[in-house]
Amino acid sequence: MSAWSPRILSLLRIVAALLFMEHGLMKLFHFPIAQPGVPDPLPTLLVVAAVIEIAFGILLTLGLFTRAAGFIASGEMAAAYFLFHLPAGFWPGVNGGSEAILYCFIFFYLVFAGPGAWSIDALRAAGRVDRK
Repeated sequence: MSAWSPRILSLLRIVAALLFMEHGLMKLFHFPIAQPGVPDPLPTLLVVAAVIEIAFGILLTLGLFTRAAGFIASGEMAAAYFLFHLPAGFWPGVNGGSEAILYCFIFFYLVFAGPGAWSIDALRAAGRVDRK
């Protein structure tokens, strides 16, 4: 099973990134629907969050600059939890912050684990090895 670890890591990265990107698309473009509970028009801070979610969601989906993108996405989710969810109550199940915590730690894990086998970063690394 460990032979599959790099591929499953890629699968985790891709699925988490697509879901993360969906949150940004829902905020900014109301696609596939407007994000429930988000004010319209968006305050500036949520516009910035949506742009981060879309841009870094794309990078993470592709596995491009994964470690840096994961670090920024993780930080955004930590900020979202502490700024928006924690003031609504201590328990994540009550304050709606469970997703933010999971995204934060999944993306933080990618900073250290890397993108996995199916990524542009892996292709770029293989190209560097071939040139030596």
